[in-house]
Amino acid sequence: MNHLLRFRPSVFTACRRSFATQQNFVPPKSLEAIDPSSSHELAKPVTPTFYTGRSSYYESMGALERAVQHSRQMLTTLNIFPLPPFALEALPPLIPVWKSKEKLNSALDTKLSATRYRRMLALLNELNHFRRIAKSAGHDDVGSVIQDILDFFERDDKEEHLKRGRKKPVKFDEYGRSYTLGRRKESSARVWMIASHNPPNDAQRNSPPPTSQILINNVPLNKYFPLPGDRERILAPFKVTGTVGAYNVFTLVRGGGSTGQSGAIAHGIATGLAGHAPDLESILRRAKLTRRDPRMVERKKTNRAKARKGYGWVKR
Repeated sequence: MNHLLRFRPSVFTACRRSFATQQNFVPPKSLEAIDPSSSHELAKPVTPTFYTGRSSYYESMGALERAVQHSRQMLTTLNIFPLPPFALEALPPLIPVWKSKEKLNSALDTKLSATRYRRMLALLNELNHFRRIAKSAGHDDVGSVIQDILDFFERDDKEEHLKRGRKKPVKFDEYGRSYTLGRRKESSARVWMIASHNPPNDAQRNSPPPTSQILINNVPLNKYFPLPGDRERILAPFKVTGTVGAYNVFTLVRGGGSTGQSGAIAHGIATGLAGHAPDLESILRRAKLTRRDPRMVERKKTNRAKARKGYGWVKR
């Protein structure tokens, strides 16, 4: 009896294992009443990227890569790709305005990191380059197909965003006078310009300049600005373009000192000259006269004598 009791735990363990691994027997007759269509099977994923953490991102990247490949093949078939360097420089620019990372997150219903966002922009810029080539070569059908793909990734307010960098056209009244606004430091100048009665022509370039009038706050130029440097700054747009004496100028300037006021007037005169003679705009741009001078006086800081100067101290 004792030797039986010694093996009882092993017998009980074997019995438990057999019952645990035993499966319930289902009679074949009962399976006939089961409808096979009612079985709950898992639906097959639509795309292989379903099991990734960012399926919409990888689907979009795959679609963009295929679009880039097909566009390159199509342009190569049309013998317009690749282009030589001089032809690329002559192409008109097509400036894209892509959606921000936050906008793409909501559009793709995912969260893009900075690296993934840059990778997507690289493909979009390449597609935009192919669109520019197709548009310039006259293949509007190819360009429209690429444009349909890029419309999803461009901003909705693209036109308004591109207008921000454009300069407003110069206003002219019924008498032919232009009105422009110039700024420098804390000064602002309103400038009215009109062509004089005897503007210089090509034959009179080397002759003495004709007479014109420049009034600043209803005061002549030489009386309002006694310093020669200020007067030279105002006359610089006329000297660069060779139009000294060709226009009469009337200016109202406010704020700032003599340097700021003379710079604001020169800025307004250069903008007005570009409006009267658009062919002179490139000369004024190269001379950096049409762009406002961004330099300003740096503000004073706390615990500083001036903007950056510190106080002296004596060791005791």
